[in-house]
Amino acid sequence: MTRPFQQYVVYQRAHEVVLDVYRATDAFPRQEMFGLTSQMHRSAASVPTNIAEGSALDGSRDFRRFLGIALASATELEYQLILAADLGYLETSHSTSLRARVNEVKRMLVTFRRRLHDQAASAALEAEPLHAERTQTQAGLEASSQQPAAKSQGDQP
Repeated sequence: MTRPFQQYVVYQRAHEVVLDVYRATDAFPRQEMFGLTSQMHRSAASVPTNIAEGSALDGSRDFRRFLGIALASATELEYQLILAADLGYLETSHSTSLRARVNEVKRMLVTFRRRLHDQAASAALEAEPLHAERTQTQAGLEASSQQPAAKSQGDQP
């Protein structure tokens, strides 16, 4: 199930967005260094960071949870790009271009989460008949062990 996070295309796209956000915020006013600039850096970096962290965990449920956090961070970044354009820190066309790439990452995250969920559901369904078969076998064994042993003809008075 787990593979190096660098191999996931969604990670690669998200990492490219981080690099572009860092470049774009270089021109922001100095007074925003600890404000919007810092928030955008954290939001952007959070997306591939959560993909990487989730990929290292056992089980698709935990991985899906981290992909959900990545999706929330991407949505946060999307708003921050709108704000940066409205404040005049980014050209509208640059903001629009970055938001389109963020939205691509968001779509990929949603698809990836859905795929992991479907795989987990499929695996659970495949394991269910085996579990049901074991339960029936165990019930049969328990029932036979609770019945009194049959008397042999030599045991009768």
